[in-house]
Amino acid sequence: MPESRRSTAELIVECLENEGVTHVFGIPGEENIRLIDALSRSSIEYVLTRHEQGASFMAEVYGRLTGRAGVCSATLGPGAINLLLGVADATTNSAPVLALSAQVGMQRSYKESHQSVDLVSMFAPVTKWSALVATPESVPEMVRKAFKLAQTERPGAVYLAVPENVEEADAPADSSPLRVNVPRPDDPSAAQIARAAEILRAARNPVLLAGHGAVRSDASAAVRRFAESLGIPVATTFHGKGVVPDDHPLALGAVGFMRHDYVNFGFDQADVIVAVGYELQEFDPVRINPRGDAKIIHVHRFPAEVDAHYDVAVGLHADTARSLDALAAAMGTDRPDSSGDERIRGLLAAELDRGRADDSFPLTPARIVADTRAALDRDDIVLVDTGALKMWMARLYPTYEPNTCLISNGLSTMGWSVPGAIAAKIARPGAKVLVATGDGSFLMNSQEIETALRVGTPMVILVWVDDAYGLISWKMDLEIGHNVDTRFGNPDFVSYAESFGARGYRISTAEQLLPTLREALAADTVSVIACPVDYRANSALIASLGELDESWS
Repeated sequence: MPESRRSTAELIVECLENEGVTHVFGIPGEENIRLIDALSRSSIEYVLTRHEQGASFMAEVYGRLTGRAGVCSATLGPGAINLLLGVADATTNSAPVLALSAQVGMQRSYKESHQSVDLVSMFAPVTKWSALVATPESVPEMVRKAFKLAQTERPGAVYLAVPENVEEADAPADSSPLRVNVPRPDDPSAAQIARAAEILRAARNPVLLAGHGAVRSDASAAVRRFAESLGIPVATTFHGKGVVPDDHPLALGAVGFMRHDYVNFGFDQADVIVAVGYELQEFDPVRINPRGDAKIIHVHRFPAEVDAHYDVAVGLHADTARSLDALAAAMGTDRPDSSGDERIRGLLAAELDRGRADDSFPLTPARIVADTRAALDRDDIVLVDTGALKMWMARLYPTYEPNTCLISNGLSTMGWSVPGAIAAKIARPGAKVLVATGDGSFLMNSQEIETALRVGTPMVILVWVDDAYGLISWKMDLEIGHNVDTRFGNPDFVSYAESFGARGYRISTAEQLLPTLREALAADTVSVIACPVDYRANSALIASLGELDESWS
């Protein structure tokens, strides 16, 4: 009997299965139909989206929640270009992603040709690796390299372009997926541990800052052990929210948005900052080390970026949990002269309590945050889109587990949360999923409501409605005293949701929000809640924070 033939597309799918891929998000095109057909006969579920940008955001959130590269696919030309934003967002947010697209056949790649653009060069600046799969023989090595690079610290996106004639060509009979290597945890340098311990022993006011790397390395328990053994207060970045529960006695809250928020007071007198998994792209270190005189102990898998306000005294470049445990052991019974700061937690809690009791309409941001928190369990997931609401959610939303309050703070992209919620529900099917989005961000990718309904991923989309790009209005008001060209009209969000087959709700009093949230979260479908918000609180907050100084009590 003659040996059965298989295409390069089928070999690619075999390699994806070998890497543990369960879902591919995308839209097929004429030039990758064989790949889509091969996926349909595999163990991998193809999630058909309504826009390639949505597919890229789904892959990003899937990668962020699982630690395994999320995969998105598109055809050549415009389809591939539509993947670009989510791919860039993934790299800047340190989320592993593999973007696959078709490309024109090699027989016409050297000349001007229909739908032909240099995609490899286009993706190169926003990926860890961008390459053309030029031959069928290269597939096993290129796919293995792509996943290895995407998932290795610091994780990010990779891109592979597959020419049409390569995809349809016969794969070599002896080609097969390569064995997957998993890095083993490594121990920190004993000499560096000793240096870090010496700095900590001399510290008067140390603070621990937990960033995204602490989440990715699953170091939450180690961070808590370390903080508790030494009595060091812990702040987080937006990406680090939940590494230490916000109701923990040593928790300070999240830092990174306001020029000087309550949490910054925990850093004002800090002489040593133990930065665990912090990356400069999360926020400018001038906000925690304005004078540049604090000693930095950098705990991460890789060296820190260079910055005048992040001058590393000691770097522990090894497994995060092992580094923290080794440093705590080296300290022995020695403890720095520090403690948690009840005042900071008290100020944040008081602000949230005032919001919870505020019945004004349109709703205040703090009231929306308080009711959102009350409606969700500790391990449910909220995805916070970019806009004025991001500041309120990042500051005030109490978070108790890692990766339960997802924020884009690398590229800070608008419109990622609705498609991202689909991937969140796929990655964490047992959690309730809620999107907190402004009306501007919502309509950028709201077409994915149809995708969510079709693939069966229940979610609640809470739209903060102010009929404007509120964050830009706020910035204009602060910087130039007025705002221009930031206001727009909106559809009837209830009718809009219902036109897809989703549920729609309109909030007309403050008292309606919490019961509506609970009703929508209990429903096994997609729900859209339009909630008017009064952003006059933005200016009031800036004024109140501006009045605080180091003598506050």
